[in-house]
Amino acid sequence: MFKGSLVALITPMRQDGSVDEKAYAKFVDWQINEGTAAVVPVGTTGESPTLNHAEHKRVVEIAIEVAKGRVPVIAGAGSNSTEEAIDLTRHARKAGAQAALIVTPYYNKPTQEGLYLHFKAIADAVDLPIIIYNIPPRSVVDMSVETMARLSRHQNIVGVKDATANLARPLHTRRACGAGFCQLSGEDHTALAFLAAGGDGCISVTANVAPRLCSEMHAAWQEGRIDDAIDIQDRLVPLHDALFAETSPGPVKYAASLLGKTDAVCRLPLAPLAEATAARVRDAMAEVGLLN
Repeated sequence: MFKGSLVALITPMRQDGSVDEKAYAKFVDWQINEGTAAVVPVGTTGESPTLNHAEHKRVVEIAIEVAKGRVPVIAGAGSNSTEEAIDLTRHARKAGAQAALIVTPYYNKPTQEGLYLHFKAIADAVDLPIIIYNIPPRSVVDMSVETMARLSRHQNIVGVKDATANLARPLHTRRACGAGFCQLSGEDHTALAFLAAGGDGCISVTANVAPRLCSEMHAAWQEGRIDDAIDIQDRLVPLHDALFAETSPGPVKYAASLLGKTDAVCRLPLAPLAEATAARVRDAMAEVGLLN
């Protein structure tokens, strides 16, 4: 259903922390023109934990309005409250999103049965394709392959964003859920290795500032130009490193500010970058060829 280079969109903000809707709309359009295969608003990189509900829904709506059907919009709709996740998913469907990205519930630490019941309740309530977002470092829970296989039998649950960085996981997921279950990496460093293990694409942080390179890497892989894909992968490594030198999305927002796409502002409790990190991001951007 989804493949190639997808972007986990930043949410541009002004110096006072308000959402910069004009900059955001221009950013989404730029991403599509640069070859990004799908846009994913209000995930982790979009600072969903610190957007209020009205802002969250508006950010989804703008992405859909700008995309105009040119690429799919996979709307972030997750929450540690099942009722809240259902509301956000209903909004995503009404707004015209092609799918919803729903994170495993954070803080609550549900059991595997709790995870199953949470996602089943959302999928039962809203007729919209759902991508499970499994990110143990952020949510503290790890959905097992067995639980994902149970959920994959629901007609509305179509895939996973796998941010475990465990390259054995897509092999087991493919066997348990079937080749038609869409597997998207959530970890830039291992994107090509994930494709080799049966994945379909990557929901990328790095694509926020290097969308064309990320798109070309996936195109090369899909066309069987493996050496070309590896060359681009090698070129991007220092940028991947720099963009995760501090808590994301701090570094990638700073990188986008260097391109004139947004201010570098993140909402508290994310702090401004340390100067050493900012220098590392600038150097990586230059090394990759994104800055003069």
